[in-house]
Amino acid sequence: MLYKKFSFKIIIRVILLFLALLALSFIFGRKELFFNQIILTIIILTQVIELVRFVNTTNRELSKFLLAIRYSDYSISFGKNRMIGSFKELDKSFHSIVETIKDAKIQKEAQYQFLKMMVEHISVGIISFKEDEIYLMNQPAQEILNSNGAKNWRDLESRNSEFLDEINRMGENGRKLIKINSNNQHRQLYVDVSSIMLIDQQYKLITFQDIQTEIEKKEIEAWNKLIRILTHEIMNSITPISSLTDTILMLLENKAGKQKEPAEITTDNVEDIRFSLKTIQRRSEGMLQFVEDYRRLTKVPTPEPEPVEVSPLLKNLHQLMHGELSKHSIELIIREENEQVSIEVDYKLLEQVLINLITNAMHAVEAVEKPRIELLSYASKNNQIIEIKDNGAGIDESKLESIFVPFYSTKQNGSGIGLSLSKQIMNLHGGSIQVSSEKGKGTSFYLLLPKPTD
Repeated sequence: MLYKKFSFKIIIRVILLFLALLALSFIFGRKELFFNQIILTIIILTQVIELVRFVNTTNRELSKFLLAIRYSDYSISFGKNRMIGSFKELDKSFHSIVETIKDAKIQKEAQYQFLKMMVEHISVGIISFKEDEIYLMNQPAQEILNSNGAKNWRDLESRNSEFLDEINRMGENGRKLIKINSNNQHRQLYVDVSSIMLIDQQYKLITFQDIQTEIEKKEIEAWNKLIRILTHEIMNSITPISSLTDTILMLLENKAGKQKEPAEITTDNVEDIRFSLKTIQRRSEGMLQFVEDYRRLTKVPTPEPEPVEVSPLLKNLHQLMHGELSKHSIELIIREENEQVSIEVDYKLLEQVLINLITNAMHAVEAVEKPRIELLSYASKNNQIIEIKDNGAGIDESKLESIFVPFYSTKQNGSGIGLSLSKQIMNLHGGSIQVSSEKGKGTSFYLLLPKPTD
């Protein structure tokens, strides 16, 4: 509508100018109409000046409007008093657009300040930079790296070169646990590096968190659990041995503490002594077995990885366990998503883990009417997964967190090292072991192994 009015007024002015020129052409050169020629010439000049002024007024206001947007000057006015007609509408349009942009900028600034405040209040260190210029570094990052006031990458490097060296080695993307010395403290940082493109410019985003305190806390908890279990096992063995030793001494000594004569020792005494000694022997053997289990747990051999095809591995396990499974009428099912999958592992150690888990599954399905164990092989985004699934009684949710603790067992006569050993072997392979269970429906153990790099 505004454009049509503007065009219409331009056309009217051009038509009037054309008519004035046409009239001047008819009377031009006639001496009797000399003054008419002068008047028409003045009218034509006035019309030209008015047309130029009319167009220039729009151009000036438009230029002023564009400069205001470019330099974010939202206080500018557009000469309301000088504008009439369509220019008043142009003025309103200019002001409306400027106010819209101004409101959008205010909202953007408010959002930026809110995000900045939120970034400052989280405990994770965040650094974002473009080329060598630091674009963002929150307070936790400055405190951890002792880098208050750092403006560029070189400033940061001069204050904590260890951290920067590790970041440079990680490249454009990656995750890593690194150790640095900052403010005379040893810190373990979990670092995540990623690169993003914004408006054709590359930014690098670094997030990191000091997990030293958390690790120390977990270590103390682990040691407390282990000490409780060790104490429990040792006391279970030492207490009856001590008690039986006192009993034997009572049978062999009189009230004065002197050795009895052979004639004073009855057949019943001898039988009690023999029983006590056998019990001491049995408890001692149990103690030796416990120490042997502990030795096995602390001396896991270093893996020697080699390419291993998953399908033959599972089939070999089926043959190996077939006799024991058949004896208990347990069905073993193998399901593979891809039979051509290969992983980098120590064959013997991984086989040991799988045998441990299958043996546990066999105990879990003892009381089930149709016992079944499944070996599943499939892939996720980053891992090859081997799942050992049973349809047994399941594990109580309260016990799930403790089943990987050394010497903790849900079985009456279990040693409690099988799952601990399995977890340790998986960790040495750069993988992990996870569990899910539902009471009355069964349990699944998942072996997560990293896919081989091409």
